[in-house]
Amino acid sequence: MRHVCLILLAQAISLQLLAAEDLGASAAAFERTISGTVTDASGEEPLIGATVQVKGTTLGTITDIEGKYQLSVPDDAQTLVVSFLGYLSQELTIGNQSVINASLEVDIAALEEVVVVAYGVQKKSDVTGAVASTKEEDFNKGVVLNPGQLLQGKVAGVNVTNASGEPGAAQNVIIRGIGSLRSGTTPLYVVDGFLLDNTANGVATNPLNFINPDDIASIDVLKDASAAALYGSRASNGVIVITTKRGQAGRTQFSLSASTAWSSMANQIDVFDANEFRTAVNSIGGVLDDRGANTNWQDELTQTGVSQDVNLAMSGGGEQFTYRASVGYQKQEGILKKSELERFSGRLNVDQTAWDGRIKVSYNLTASHMVNLRPQITNTIADMLDLNPTFRPDSAGVPSFLPEARINPVLRNQLYSDEATQNRILAGISPSIEIVKGLVYKFNLGVDYSATTRYIQNEAVVLSQFDQQGSLETRTAENRNTLVENTLAYTYETGRHSATFLVGHSYQQFFDFGRSLTQSAFQESPIEPKFSFHESPDPEVGLTTVVNAEAEENELQSFFGRLDYNFDSKYLLTATFRADGSSKFGEDNRYAYFPSFAAGWNITQESFFNSSFIGNLKLRASWGQTGNQEIPPKITQANFIEGKGQRRPFSQLTYPLAGDETSIDDYPAGFSFVRLANPDIQWEVSTQTNVGLDFALFDFRLTGTIDYFHKVSDNILLEVIAPDPISPTERFWTNVPDLEIVNNGLELSLEFASAAGSEFQWSVGGNFSAINNEIRDSPYKVLTTGSAIGGGQTGATINGYINGEPVGAFYSLVFDGIGEDGFSEFVDLDNDGEITDNDRRVNGSALPNVLYGFYTNMRYKGFDLQINFNGAAGNEIYNHNRMELFNRGKLSTSNNTTEFATRFPNEANTNSNTVSTRYLEDGSFLRLNNASLGYTVTPSMLGLGDNGITNLRVFVTGQNLFVISDYSGFDPEVNTGSSRDGIQTFGIDRLTYPMARTFLIGINANF
Repeated sequence: MRHVCLILLAQAISLQLLAAEDLGASAAAFERTISGTVTDASGEEPLIGATVQVKGTTLGTITDIEGKYQLSVPDDAQTLVVSFLGYLSQELTIGNQSVINASLEVDIAALEEVVVVAYGVQKKSDVTGAVASTKEEDFNKGVVLNPGQLLQGKVAGVNVTNASGEPGAAQNVIIRGIGSLRSGTTPLYVVDGFLLDNTANGVATNPLNFINPDDIASIDVLKDASAAALYGSRASNGVIVITTKRGQAGRTQFSLSASTAWSSMANQIDVFDANEFRTAVNSIGGVLDDRGANTNWQDELTQTGVSQDVNLAMSGGGEQFTYRASVGYQKQEGILKKSELERFSGRLNVDQTAWDGRIKVSYNLTASHMVNLRPQITNTIADMLDLNPTFRPDSAGVPSFLPEARINPVLRNQLYSDEATQNRILAGISPSIEIVKGLVYKFNLGVDYSATTRYIQNEAVVLSQFDQQGSLETRTAENRNTLVENTLAYTYETGRHSATFLVGHSYQQFFDFGRSLTQSAFQESPIEPKFSFHESPDPEVGLTTVVNAEAEENELQSFFGRLDYNFDSKYLLTATFRADGSSKFGEDNRYAYFPSFAAGWNITQESFFNSSFIGNLKLRASWGQTGNQEIPPKITQANFIEGKGQRRPFSQLTYPLAGDETSIDDYPAGFSFVRLANPDIQWEVSTQTNVGLDFALFDFRLTGTIDYFHKVSDNILLEVIAPDPISPTERFWTNVPDLEIVNNGLELSLEFASAAGSEFQWSVGGNFSAINNEIRDSPYKVLTTGSAIGGGQTGATINGYINGEPVGAFYSLVFDGIGEDGFSEFVDLDNDGEITDNDRRVNGSALPNVLYGFYTNMRYKGFDLQINFNGAAGNEIYNHNRMELFNRGKLSTSNNTTEFATRFPNEANTNSNTVSTRYLEDGSFLRLNNASLGYTVTPSMLGLGDNGITNLRVFVTGQNLFVISDYSGFDPEVNTGSSRDGIQTFGIDRLTYPMARTFLIGINANF
């Protein structure tokens, strides 16, 4: 039914938009056909996809792979307009000609790349801040469900880490290091001028999955404070600006893309097979439970995931009206069974002008329907790694029973389900009017609304050797983000001076509501729990029902301004100022103020500069501040609980005051503070300095950028333990005095390309970042970011924030081998003859200090090849799986392990797995992220003629083809540890969803 609705929607959009075409032109009689070839000025290089249009109408076509075109025109047509991006348009008289060729000159001004900045665009030569832009043709290829995957390894200073290999998994995106303790690392995402909210919206995977990557035209990363400061309060982690594709005037064009992909487990952990397992258990004197099978549980619990991706887009319009409408369907199966993400999406972008272009209106609408199915990931991964390989997964197609009432994971997959369904709409309208020449007022109104329902269920089952009562948790979530903005911009040009003044006001309201209903202890039923009425197997006891609900509303109000000044295209100045007010703070500190300044010098524009091989040389420098208010709401206000009852904490709130109470039901209700009011809490502030150099050499064949940055975050917000033991509350929120988080580093981006016009086109490039992160003047010995779970070590610190060390510093004992008694020995660092917490030390960091990526693109005739690598160095990973699962105690009780458990022959089976450097590994890696080979077929090769398909490309793509790393886990790019007190964790690998290796085939067609 959903497929039918999408098809009908696409047809309706098509009919509406086609009706807006030039009716007069469509009604005209076509009398003759004109053909020809469009090339560059040399006449040797054909221009593929150039537009050939009858002037004053929407009649037109585009050139094929050989630069040829064929167009039917009315008998009274007089002029053809030939245009191509980066070239000067040309008007040609038709007359009596039937063959009209065109040679287009390069438009030097058009070669000036435009980048998106806050509330506008700028020519790259005029940009004074650190801005990196990635276009559609440079995106990562393959099965991609969210924008973050498109950027991985593409931008210097931006670390995109996959949290796991789950379809649509969340990602850690870190721009120029970590600058906060409590608010995470997520940058601000801006989609076509709308500022998204990063609050969880009921789906466990990435909140950006609603955006179809096929609709994205470019992604700009605003890295320094000058570039991001106009977004103020939410820009301390950087800003990622996503611009979607829009229509172009001309004939209606259709584009179709379709692909199918197959994904399998990229790397299995080398646990014992059945024979190795038997030998290992016996060698350590363990108790062998041998059921006679030889089962690879990693094979049994994974699958070859099949993914489909189909997108259809239509665009066109006239001089005053352009549009682009698209629909998409994506379905990605994960490599774990019962794991998939399915998305239906539609997008409509419309631009309309009037009053000789002085009035402009842009409409944006995105709608998506997403269904996310998830297995019990941590349990499944644990079973894959430690289940006895002599057990059989099933017998005659029926799941086998496991000892000690342990559920067979095959049966669990049948009984367990976690399904979330989300409907989301992002809509906006942006009208603008040029009041007088150079003075433009713009209004921006947008809303982002999502509604999610999630069912987590365990079906009840009664078997001879295993019983399980049923449970169902129903979660609903509603999220609404409303944005209202008003801006006024004035552009002034006279002689060698030009300046743009921008002032604006922004108001944004966020509303989040969540509700959960949990029912458990109901009896077996042939109907799934989410569809059935639940009855308890014991009527006297009844069902266990728990209801929870929460809602929050927050507001942001901002006033901002920017001045851009340009003198003779040589000297550039940018100054911004923003005042932000947040409802999360008390009245006295509700507003904070964030200035920034930047300057640029185009050295190559100077009269004294004369170089035959340097085409561009620009020096940039900036300083600015941004703020952070990503903290829980109402923390400045007091909070308390009240009640009475037998259980804690209510039993501690009440007391028999009257003296005649006979039971606790007669006691008065009491109350206790959970949080004290603290109206003095202030904003976090990040101050950043940046110096950069942009250059182009050898006739712009070698281009590059070098940046040095220094960023200091202070006034850090944190929930801390009260130092006074008689404090009314155990914890309270505060700005930590003196604590600073410092990031500084060097970024380099380079690209070298072949000469224009050569038959064999190629380019090679890359980026490199060296980042140093440090905690300074912390009053705490360690603020834990990651702690152990299970294995007798629950709660033990693994890494944290430590004074003088980088974020995520691993803090543990130093493993010194196995002693003669068979137990672990550790280095006595303080030489007091005992091993205590004082013998812990920093043993590396979870954050890489080097990030890099490199690529090559090649094109010869119809063939094209793109290869992308990315990597990191200087970081460690804590292998929690080794600590929790791969130890002799597990092996001695017939649980599977790896050779790591038997590395020390004299180790005692009862040796504890203490948190230490024994489980710390090098996290450096180099990955072949993706490689794509394609061939573009000419319509004539297919016998389609010149009026049908104008471009048809077939391609094959591989993702995650190989990884070079010394790490022994599934993948070195991982982070699945347990956070502590809301402080984000880094660099811990615990029962991680494995990464997939994917191969894809597909087609792209334009017609």
